[in-house]
Amino acid sequence: LLDMNFNASINTGNEGIYWLQRLQEVKPDTSVIMITAYGDIDLAVRSLKEGAADFVVKPWHNEKLLSTLANVLKNREQHKNTATGVRVQHGNTSSIGMIGESEVMEDIFHKIDKIAPTDANILIMGENGTGKDLIATAIHEQSLRANKPFIKVDVGSLTESLFESELFGHKKGAFTDAREDRMGRFESANGGTLFLDEIGNISLQQQAKLLTVLQNRQVTRLGTNQSIPIDIRLICATNIPLSELANESRFRKDLIYRINTVEITVPPLRKRKEDILLLAKHFARIYAGKYLKPNIQFHASALDKLQQYPFPGNVRELQYTIERAIIMSDSETIDGGDLLFSPIESTLDVTQEDEVFKLSTMEKNTILRVIDKHNGNISKAAKELGLTRTALYRRLSKYDI
Repeated sequence: LLDMNFNASINTGNEGIYWLQRLQEVKPDTSVIMITAYGDIDLAVRSLKEGAADFVVKPWHNEKLLSTLANVLKNREQHKNTATGVRVQHGNTSSIGMIGESEVMEDIFHKIDKIAPTDANILIMGENGTGKDLIATAIHEQSLRANKPFIKVDVGSLTESLFESELFGHKKGAFTDAREDRMGRFESANGGTLFLDEIGNISLQQQAKLLTVLQNRQVTRLGTNQSIPIDIRLICATNIPLSELANESRFRKDLIYRINTVEITVPPLRKRKEDILLLAKHFARIYAGKYLKPNIQFHASALDKLQQYPFPGNVRELQYTIERAIIMSDSETIDGGDLLFSPIESTLDVTQEDEVFKLSTMEKNTILRVIDKHNGNISKAAKELGLTRTALYRRLSKYDI
């Protein structure tokens, strides 16, 4: 629901049109209902031409507002049913907001198109921050179960005592804190999709219980003997490589086969560098609108810095980096000095395959980040790095900075 005007002294409706356009850029499939004054019907008609789903005139009647909402939702459902299994492209963005023009991402988009309309169980693999949850959402929204529940559970964070209760439910009095009957996540997802994140972190005992439910397609709530049939599409995700997951002392192979009818491996951002600037500009549009800085641009130094950084935190780290730069920037242009990468990400392994993994490269990138943070003040940078000014100057000379 979007008003046409936000300032009492301005009644042109241009503010409403502006934010309508920004919403369409950020999430093109969003249905927007405009709110307009009685004398501004022409503006409302213009908003329809700009892509609004409908409009209501204020002061409105609640019944009319509810009717408008119901009609828009009905139209969305009809459109979704017509487009089931088809991925609609908006430039380089998939219909659920996945972004990429690299060959590897195009392969993933193609695989989603193929497997989404089926009921095959999916295992999504990739490092933290690569967007595994987005892919799970994409598969559900393009499946025949799109109108049914999509339930996500971070099973890796569940304790042994909570695992069964959370997934399978419990009867009142089944244990000390069971004060009422509770439906588990499997039952909540009935007819739809159940997404189990961090599946590689559950214990062998938990794996055995999960395997039994998947084999029998029924759950039994704690404190009862009654089996409840379930009909779910299962999607799992893990940041553990399949070679490690296949170790019987860590994960049951029979469960791997059960959850892994089709496997999707999401590459780290450093393996699809051609997507970095595309993603950066996408996040810049989002946060420029959020923080009322609509004319944000990237300086060449910022673009070059983004391309050179290995992003151990992947897309998530890139997103937070861009948000922080927009918040802290004093101008409409983001330059290299505005980009401060996260110090919390772990040091990457040294490999012969990627120059960015070398310790010398990591040290150079760290020095550049700290110097940028202190706007070129060598004394402050040296202090934060735990070096003397002389030692820092030697490293500046070493890396030709």
